[in-house]
Amino acid sequence: MTADVAEGLSSFAGFRVIELGVWVAAPSAAALLADWGADVIKVEPPVGDPMRQVFGSLGIESDMPNPAFALDNRGKRSITLNLRQPADRQHLEDLLATADVFISNLRPDSLDGLDLEAATTVARHPRLVYCSISGYGLRGDDRNRPTYDIGAFWARSGLSMQMADGEGNPLNARGGIGDHITGLAALAGLLAAVMEQRATGKGRVVEVSLLRTGAYVLGWDLGLQMTLGKVARAESRDKNQAPLMNPYQASDGRWFFFTGLEAARHIGAVCRALGHPELLDDPRFADAGAIRRNRTEVIAILDEIVAKEPLEVWAERFEEEGVWWAPAQAPAEVVTDAQLLANHGIVEIDGGSAGIVQRSVNGPVTFSGLAAGRCAPVPALGQHTEEVLSELAGRVGNS
Repeated sequence: MTADVAEGLSSFAGFRVIELGVWVAAPSAAALLADWGADVIKVEPPVGDPMRQVFGSLGIESDMPNPAFALDNRGKRSITLNLRQPADRQHLEDLLATADVFISNLRPDSLDGLDLEAATTVARHPRLVYCSISGYGLRGDDRNRPTYDIGAFWARSGLSMQMADGEGNPLNARGGIGDHITGLAALAGLLAAVMEQRATGKGRVVEVSLLRTGAYVLGWDLGLQMTLGKVARAESRDKNQAPLMNPYQASDGRWFFFTGLEAARHIGAVCRALGHPELLDDPRFADAGAIRRNRTEVIAILDEIVAKEPLEVWAERFEEEGVWWAPAQAPAEVVTDAQLLANHGIVEIDGGSAGIVQRSVNGPVTFSGLAAGRCAPVPALGQHTEEVLSELAGRVGNS
């Protein structure tokens, strides 16, 4: 017996999404729609979305649980179609005729080869919102260049170099971050188009790329580059121009961040909490300008003081003095964080017929008035093929 699945939004009752997606970016956007109550049909090739076998692809045990796939595919229905076969390609076309949204992150040339080019597909299905997620966009010489988020979102957008370490080595980011941010951008865009669809009955193409999303995320720095002709890279922590927006390590080895962007506003509370109010008479701590100019010395002084007590002690003092700060948590701490749990940041995914319940990260949005419950199960490959095609035959037969 499975637990009740979480209630969806009434506005998504009967709302159909066809996902022709692989890996992360498109599946993540579609998964949030499934969480919110949409009927998301995931169209997979007979071998399945390669994300199902991601650990095997990395040379890790291929039969281990796959929480990454679960996060971005829970609540969907999976069907398998060989789109190179005319009958299966027609099944997809018939599905598109029933859909509100089509979302895909296949490369443009792959979609073109399947007669799924964006504009012509919407021409055949004028009500359809077609959401294209690509690495580099639908135009330009690199429209078909293969990439993951580390290439288009992090490297080519400038993010990795702006976040380079003190030796100039570019950031090698954790997997899926750029994809998930791009998925959120796609979700915002397609929902704007759905609002228009409901008002006018007409669809349109929504384009999102990893490159453009990465550039938007780095928009402050790129704006400075275009305005001033230059921009500073991220500094090492011992030379950070904002010492009160910087990490520090307590005596027990735990790290935390001060988060006092307005240095003049926060320095008094910090010095009092650290037990050194006399620092306020030090000209190096006099105001925001002084703190920035003398940042190397200021950070060294704070390092020496902070290293004398464990984080538990500092946390108590920071709360007493109203210091703005946050612990730098490891994943094991995050998934048990009382504040995250209080705000429904972790959910359970129903085990379905397999009966194995998984804990997973919730989406970033909560809607008032919806009954809580588990997320719907993660579909097995092709689990719903017969069911969906039977529904489709019924629709065609009644049309």
